[in-house]
Amino acid sequence: MKVLIVSKALTAATYHRKLEWIAAEPDIELSAVVPEVWHEPGVGDYPLEVRSAAGYRLHVLPLRHNGHHHTYTWRGLGRLIRAERPDVLHIDEEAFNLATFQALRHGRQVGASMCFYNWADVARSYPPPFRQFERYAFRHAAHALAGNHLAGQLIRDHGYRGPLTVIPQFGVDEERFTPADTPLPARPFVVGFFGRLMRSKGVIDLLDALERLPADIHCRLIGQGDLSAEVARRIAAPPLLGRVTLEPLLPSGEVPAAMRSLHAYVLPSRTTPSWKEQFGRVLIEAMACQIPVIGSFSGEIPHVIGDAGLVFPEGDVAALALAIEHLYANEGQRQAIAAAGRERALSHYTQRQVALSHVAVYRQMWQPPESALTAA
Repeated sequence: MKVLIVSKALTAATYHRKLEWIAAEPDIELSAVVPEVWHEPGVGDYPLEVRSAAGYRLHVLPLRHNGHHHTYTWRGLGRLIRAERPDVLHIDEEAFNLATFQALRHGRQVGASMCFYNWADVARSYPPPFRQFERYAFRHAAHALAGNHLAGQLIRDHGYRGPLTVIPQFGVDEERFTPADTPLPARPFVVGFFGRLMRSKGVIDLLDALERLPADIHCRLIGQGDLSAEVARRIAAPPLLGRVTLEPLLPSGEVPAAMRSLHAYVLPSRTTPSWKEQFGRVLIEAMACQIPVIGSFSGEIPHVIGDAGLVFPEGDVAALALAIEHLYANEGQRQAIAAAGRERALSHYTQRQVALSHVAVYRQMWQPPESALTAA
């Protein structure tokens, strides 16, 4: 079975471990299409970190309208699909996006069995032409993948009636995201947040909570975004002066070590009229490193954490502060939560498990010609 995955997300090296596991399956010949760089609006560039593929072919194509999530397209994609002639074409993008429409049209020309990948979990009506793109995807896709439960329900509500599977887009590489060899010093107690510095991510709530907590609770912020300047001003003055560090985005290969510098990881996302937390990949990375996690009730976060962390009402600064202080003051509880988190990450969210779940879908989607003749 020839499988072609088209994905702008595959610029990160850690995500290629999933491809290696897919390619290791004896009945699969895998290729992937990636950009040289993805320009994430309000955050910065995500350059391609992988140059040599292990067990699969890697095709690097340029993008038109790079950084525009809904209207970007791939240069030369049609030519590549015609050359590859995949049995299964996996478009790692929302059903309503122009890039999905582009790939589906070219995939139909070579008779590929196709799937798309939806993350959107907030109900809304799409204006033309995006609603038309979505309908086209619903008509011509053999399978739909959803990154979370709400996204799966949303495309059902929008009229999709075909096979659907809820699978995380990527898992965690348990060989890289491992517990620290030695325990951290007890003080200062360091919590962390890695990601986009935006109001929807609850960064201001985290700073407000820190102001309520003992001075030897510190915070490590890694990322950038619309709030970078405001955060920098806040942490340069009392009571946060000397307690919070603000650092730029890290290459994906440096994230495990950064995780292991924390006593706890916090994802305080806040739902907005147009967004709610779609998964929270950093949570499973922290859990795999045996770092206890705290998350809000936004979107998929409670499903990801399960009973292996602390969950608080989104936007409730007092509850967030209480959760952090609970871990700070109770080492035994902290260790128990950390161990439960690692167990959950290893049992639900490894790259291998996610890869095999995708392989199972691909096998459902494609029936070899000889099998089809036998069935007839």
